[in-house]
Amino acid sequence: MKSAVLGAALALTALPLSAFEYFEAEGEISFQQRQFAETGLMGQSKSQTSVAIEPELYWETEEGNSSFVFSPFFRWDSLDDDRTHGDVREALWRHYDSNYEIRAGIGIVFWGVTESQHLVDVINQTDAVEAIDGEVKLGQPMVSMGWEFDDSLLDLYLLPYFRERTFASNDGRLAFPGLGDTEAQYESRHEEWYPDVAGRYSLMWDQWDFGVSAFHGTNRDPYFVQGLSNSVQPYYALMSQVGLDVQAIFGDWLWKAEAIRRFSLDNHTALTGGFEYTYVGVNDGMTDLGFLVEYLYDNRGEKAPVAGQNDLFAGLRWVLNDLDGTEFLVGGTVDIDNSDSVTVRLESSGRFSNDWSWTVTGWMFDSDTPSDPVYSLRKDDFLEAEISWYF
Repeated sequence: MKSAVLGAALALTALPLSAFEYFEAEGEISFQQRQFAETGLMGQSKSQTSVAIEPELYWETEEGNSSFVFSPFFRWDSLDDDRTHGDVREALWRHYDSNYEIRAGIGIVFWGVTESQHLVDVINQTDAVEAIDGEVKLGQPMVSMGWEFDDSLLDLYLLPYFRERTFASNDGRLAFPGLGDTEAQYESRHEEWYPDVAGRYSLMWDQWDFGVSAFHGTNRDPYFVQGLSNSVQPYYALMSQVGLDVQAIFGDWLWKAEAIRRFSLDNHTALTGGFEYTYVGVNDGMTDLGFLVEYLYDNRGEKAPVAGQNDLFAGLRWVLNDLDGTEFLVGGTVDIDNSDSVTVRLESSGRFSNDWSWTVTGWMFDSDTPSDPVYSLRKDDFLEAEISWYF
């Protein structure tokens, strides 16, 4: 897997860069400390230190209609050998002309509008050793083309290679007992070389933004099957999915929803929907306070292998609107069917200067039900502080 991705990146970097007129190099180095409240279920340490680097090289032609970006990523972790890893986040060539764009290489594509989860986001694989919320993605080999119309966009994708999800080792934190370093299984005999296809049509109309998407290929979300010696193996089935995402702004209200119908080993429907109301100028000041509420539904009910099957998310977002871009978000999700299943998260960020920034993230997990996906994380409450330098 790694050799294929690195080979694609090296092939792309062999492009005739002499044809490019403009060049820019920048990047980020991050220093991260995680502190857990308890020793892990498998005796893992309460402290986890890591350092990450993500440079970005950018070329552009003199005409300005073609560009190439190369962004590798590497993290060293003190606790988990599987979290010490590298990836090519982007190695993407773009060509623009009138109303269309061609892209080829390795890239990251994000679909979604809701806060608590992103059901329609199916192009990239999750880099699960980086973040528990699934927000960090692995680079995806792709060839794609996009067309821009008056009020809409159409993007089509061919994805020739599949990336397996990363997982923490038994020595690391946020690890799932029995998973370890087991080998993945596939439904397709082509395994990771099964070609995926996807497309999305988006439309902007007055205050409304609509997105309709479709995907066929290898499911980015693995099933888990029992292996030898009580081990657990990821199983990547084929799947087809259609999705819809909608958001609308009415004054201080932002309404948003995502819904999917997925056909795989278990056909199911899922949706997430809600609103964010922003109180602008709290106490006649410059800060804004946002109230978020979302409902998460999955028709598989309590048999669903995901946490959001009949859950309610609520949160507060405080934006200081200062020169340092300081923001805070605190929110929690509770299972309506099983009120002892609760997750709470804190996200905060800001800048020390133009070159230095900080983030503080926290998670708390609580569940007394062994069949609940949150149950395996019940000893993994943690606080994560990160300082980043931009060069």
